[in-house]
Amino acid sequence: MASNWNPDSWKSAQAKHLPDYADAEALSRVEATLTNFPPLVFAGEARALKADLAEVAEGRGFLLQGGDCAESFAEFHPDNIRDTFRVLLQMAVVLTFASKQPVVKVGRMAGQFAKPRSAQTETINGQELPSYFGDIINGPEFEPETRRNNPDRMIQAYSQSASTLNLLRAFSTGGYANLRQVHKWTLDHIGRSPWAAKFSETADRIGEALDFMQACGIDPMTVPQLQGTSFFTSHEALLLPYEQALTRRDSLTGDWYDCSAHMLWIGDRTRFDDSAHVEFLRGVGNPIGMKCGPSLEPDALLRMLDVLNPAREAGRMTLISRFGHDKVEAGLPPLVRAVEREGHKVVWSCDPMHGNVIKAASGYKTRPFERILAEVRGFFAVHRAEGTHAGGVHIEMTGQNVTECTGGAIAITDEALADRYHTHCDPRLNAAQSLELAFLLAEMLNLEAQDRAKAAA
Repeated sequence: MASNWNPDSWKSAQAKHLPDYADAEALSRVEATLTNFPPLVFAGEARALKADLAEVAEGRGFLLQGGDCAESFAEFHPDNIRDTFRVLLQMAVVLTFASKQPVVKVGRMAGQFAKPRSAQTETINGQELPSYFGDIINGPEFEPETRRNNPDRMIQAYSQSASTLNLLRAFSTGGYANLRQVHKWTLDHIGRSPWAAKFSETADRIGEALDFMQACGIDPMTVPQLQGTSFFTSHEALLLPYEQALTRRDSLTGDWYDCSAHMLWIGDRTRFDDSAHVEFLRGVGNPIGMKCGPSLEPDALLRMLDVLNPAREAGRMTLISRFGHDKVEAGLPPLVRAVEREGHKVVWSCDPMHGNVIKAASGYKTRPFERILAEVRGFFAVHRAEGTHAGGVHIEMTGQNVTECTGGAIAITDEALADRYHTHCDPRLNAAQSLELAFLLAEMLNLEAQDRAKAAA
């Protein structure tokens, strides 16, 4: 356990990007209520994820982390949860089949409700109101009552997260993720994508492999690994009163775990010396992610690692690079070299979304798919050059048929963005674009495997 730490020690550190609540009594009441609620996830599940990530850190797996930019109360629906889960399953199958590596599946789901803002308020047409901090804090509509920072929203976020987790557990272990169902995972609306046909070919080959196993006397229906899958949840640990209220001491080990999600991460804006968010997460036993952008110097990264993982526990730390397509090949190598030099075992993951936001001519905020791919290629190129493992990808995506990111094989244009631009936050890849990314990731993982084979020869 971390020394000199308790669940509220973050309050003595510097807290940024937290909302101001006018009613302190209401906040205390909600915190007390959440403290008495059951945990959303369990310490043993978090340890299982940490063990899987330790394998990734050793180059024996790949982390697929994806989901909504920010979950919405208004769009909460079982079909949306199912469709995002289904696309992640498709991506994982493509990556596993092509790379011959296990894929650790982590959703940005069941808790990704808060978003950082650079200012506490915003002004429109002369009216100043609190900024939109995500549905767990206030609402997106620019109205005084909706924009009021309301602690009661944490209760609704907890309830929605519990329902989402319940459905995800049912999907992952109740037969939906059975590999015999692989053909049924393709969403109808991506049928016109060339990558849907390629996925169908992969599904055919998986079916042939299962038929061969059965002919050899191995019944796929009795192999647990083929009947379901492990699926974990994650979100940015931004709203610390909520995270603290859901932190529990594990009855088996005596260690503290944040039971709001299996994995929590620290954003680029809350990653600094004497950060309240760093102070909070250093004391919980969950796997931790940390965003690493252009502003992060190697020495600062090493200080963060020493604080968050002083025991250098494998699987504890995932470093999520987010540089932008034109900065990754210059900015990432110094960080990789510093971490390697000091002997830290980490998972290196690529967030190709946050550094590639532009404003389209149509006025919509978008992320060109070509820039997303360019950052992923640059990320893999750096790790191939450094002899390290490109261990994961962290994407904002949805199973909905949205038009928010331009480009891809389905060729969404600037003019088409308005057709189905539904995000309350940042633009997301749709199902077809996500599947296309998976096939390109598989190609890069194969190149990395070839390099390892040559080095071992």
